[in-house]
Amino acid sequence: MDLPRALDTDLYQLTMMAGYEAVAPGTTCTFELFVRELPPERAFLVAAGLHQALDYLESLRFTSDEIAWLRTVPALAPAPATFFDTVLPNFRFRGEVWAVDEGEVVFAHEPILRVTARAAEAQLVETALVAMITFETSVASKASRVVKAAAGRPVIEFGSRRAHGLESARLAARAACLAGCSATSNVEAARRYSLPLVGTMAHSWVMAFDDEIEAFRAYSGLFGAQAVLLIDTYDTIAAAERLVEAGLTPSAVRIDSGDLVTVSRSVRAILDAGGLRATRIIVSGDLDEHQIAQLVSSGAPVDSFGVGTSISTVRDAPGLGGVYKLVEMERHGRITPTVKLSAGKRTLPGRKQVWRVAENGQALYDVIGLTEDTEQKGRPLLTCVMRHGQRLAPAPDLAALQENARQRLGELPTSVTALDEPVPLTARISPALDALARSAHHL
Repeated sequence: MDLPRALDTDLYQLTMMAGYEAVAPGTTCTFELFVRELPPERAFLVAAGLHQALDYLESLRFTSDEIAWLRTVPALAPAPATFFDTVLPNFRFRGEVWAVDEGEVVFAHEPILRVTARAAEAQLVETALVAMITFETSVASKASRVVKAAAGRPVIEFGSRRAHGLESARLAARAACLAGCSATSNVEAARRYSLPLVGTMAHSWVMAFDDEIEAFRAYSGLFGAQAVLLIDTYDTIAAAERLVEAGLTPSAVRIDSGDLVTVSRSVRAILDAGGLRATRIIVSGDLDEHQIAQLVSSGAPVDSFGVGTSISTVRDAPGLGGVYKLVEMERHGRITPTVKLSAGKRTLPGRKQVWRVAENGQALYDVIGLTEDTEQKGRPLLTCVMRHGQRLAPAPDLAALQENARQRLGELPTSVTALDEPVPLTARISPALDALARSAHHL
């Protein structure tokens, strides 16, 4: 698996790391990763990316070549020689991580992940952790909306060619399937993450033949009953009529353009009249959750949806505002909660837990409190997943994460999961956390 390397970070992480090792080597820091504000049209997030993050933390090392190059970086020239000779060669992440499970539903200001480690370790990993967690969480959150709009019809993730690079394409496929997509077209993602793999054909296959029906015959001859024929290259209705006349029996046809409601109805009628009632109709073509919801509400005879750009790039909200903030320091045995008071960027101090309070299987509200608030009602969302730099359990298979997402999404009220004007679940601040935050304000 491709994971970030030690230099896949921002320069200031390394300068601060050198600084901590020089002036405060015995300091332990606790950071929390959370999202300040939900994107437009989002009332919740589906957490994803945790297990890639844990793999990264376990494998984090500086190679000799990387250290040699860092010695040449002007901004690091003032760092003591021991930073290059001792600290970097022996660097390992040996900290503790608490996190919500992948597939868990979270809201603004709720910690998705908490890191406690020596200051240099906890600081260095910020860039990679934010990037990994927020990207997959963003994709999973979008995919969950698309899947909801499909109202039980399968959604296939088709977005590799639109993703921002091949690594993003693989991870987007993983996150989309975690959140409910039934399959992906990305071959490498299917191999790595044991995802169902599906595919059809491109318009170029049809165009490469003198006659469209010959293209269909050739493809069906190769792939038999599992063939999926793309029928909108020239005239969708005529193509459906011709494949029926030719006696072809594809498992499905795909329509990628036009008025999908009208065209799908016409194609369904043609297929049924020709005895192809088992041939499914797949539609694609720059779809998002709103277009899919309209197709479903119109009664269009669509069996499944292929969705690409809107999921893999999270087109309506491509940048999730994840942050990683210092909440506590321990130095010389003294623990000090920390808080940021910047306008619009205030943080809550101390190590925190989130409890979800539910009744009759439906979530009512969340409570954000301090970890020592042990009398809180509800289900705690964060669990310890790593100690001393070692994960506490192997990564679960994706099927388990999919089931977790399904259950957690199923707990949400319809007001939270609505596609239009959704309302986030209320997140209450515990009295103890509120008191600590108020005292920090007056420091």
